[in-house]
Amino acid sequence: MSVSALAIAALVSAAPVTAVEAPRDLAVLNAVSAARIAQDTAPDGQAGDAPAADPGDGPPRIPYQDVSAAQSDQEILVTGEMEPTPGDPLERANAQTFKTVQAIDKAVVGPIAHQYTESVPKQARKGIHNVLSNLHEPVVFLNFLLQLKIGKAFETLGRFTLNSTVGVAGLIDVAKREPFNLPHRPNGLAYTLGYYGVGPGPYLVLPLIGSTTLRDVFGRVVDLSILPAVAGPPLNDPAVALGRGVISSIDDRARSDELIVRLRDESPDPYATMRDYYLQKRQAEIDVLRGKRDNADISIDAILAPYLNGGQDMVPAEPPVVGSDTAPGTDAPVSGEAEPVPAA
Repeated sequence: MSVSALAIAALVSAAPVTAVEAPRDLAVLNAVSAARIAQDTAPDGQAGDAPAADPGDGPPRIPYQDVSAAQSDQEILVTGEMEPTPGDPLERANAQTFKTVQAIDKAVVGPIAHQYTESVPKQARKGIHNVLSNLHEPVVFLNFLLQLKIGKAFETLGRFTLNSTVGVAGLIDVAKREPFNLPHRPNGLAYTLGYYGVGPGPYLVLPLIGSTTLRDVFGRVVDLSILPAVAGPPLNDPAVALGRGVISSIDDRARSDELIVRLRDESPDPYATMRDYYLQKRQAEIDVLRGKRDNADISIDAILAPYLNGGQDMVPAEPPVVGSDTAPGTDAPVSGEAEPVPAA
């Protein structure tokens, strides 16, 4: 027999041996490792009680050892990034902006609003609010037309005409009184988009604006551009527009002071609480347009309940995710004036 034939025969005869012995070698290693673990974790004085492992007997039988004492002083830390809340993909950045906005509100905007409330008589503040509201009525009128709510569109036009003339440029809200009974109804391009099923997009917290969504900030920019473009001077003067915006912000902040303080001071998570309130409020206003509810009132207690009670004894609240794709509803009447949505 040649040398090469002998080599091949040797390899063939050795192959089964290797296949059989490999598990045995692994069993020996496992036995040694298990014995060491038992010795390391055994209480003092018992390290020598564990029987020696015999590699020829297969995997060893290790006596039960209570390792809780050895593990109790070891703390396991699991790290990872939390998933953002649905509807709030920019939650981390929003939360940081929210802290900045709240710091500015506490140091500047809030005190100014409080001073405004204390210094300006109630009737004067009411008149200023009426004028600002009256300036927005053309936007309300146009959006009721876009929503094909012709009746409400002409009611809004009548309200604007009455308050602009008899009501002295909107200073007095004559239209809501008897015998006219034409209440102010909030509306705008963001309402129209929501009415036709356009979702809110991501939730945002922006400087100078506060809580909003992509849909709402787009609608806001368009709404603020309509009156200056249509009315012309002096409303298209940048200085006049800026002054109107400042006064409107102070008025909104003063009117929603109690709401902001409750959501901010009573909740252990002011950011999430303010977000929930804003999203639910905006959805409620759109649902009023669709005829799904009579008003847009939102219970603050229902918003705070999940955070104060840890989810127990919750007051039923509406889901914070907005932007239903259901078809527009009927043209239900709306009574009263909408509660301002906090900008903070």
